[in-house]
Amino acid sequence: MTNPTILTRQGFPFAFDPAACETCEGRCCNGESGNIWVTRDESRALAHALGITPEAFARDYLKKVGYRVSIGERQEGENFACLLYDRNKGGCSAYEARPAQCRTFPFWDYFRERPHEAAAECPGVILDESCPDHR
Repeated sequence: MTNPTILTRQGFPFAFDPAACETCEGRCCNGESGNIWVTRDESRALAHALGITPEAFARDYLKKVGYRVSIGERQEGENFACLLYDRNKGGCSAYEARPAQCRTFPFWDYFRERPHEAAAECPGVILDESCPDHR
């Protein structure tokens, strides 16, 4: 069943249809190398969702980047995948507990000025007709 809700956020020249998540096979979880920042509380929630201890989650899923902590990634050919991405499931193995960075995708500051990049990455992005260079 698809979700009839289309999401918008003030200041963004696009909308988002969460129903598209069912079809894209985790494009937002795969691709270029990057960081998925997590707080201590998010890390604990993710551990709980996976049914493991926070210590095991930190050891097996997290990496320290400077003074921050990010979910790790695995290289798959030319691409990188979040360690929480489950290819068999086609999505996040801890979806309900995913961190704020994941919950707010594609409404990231980066995409505010690059809506066509958001649309190229995510089939759920619906460009505003008034967006420059709308195609």
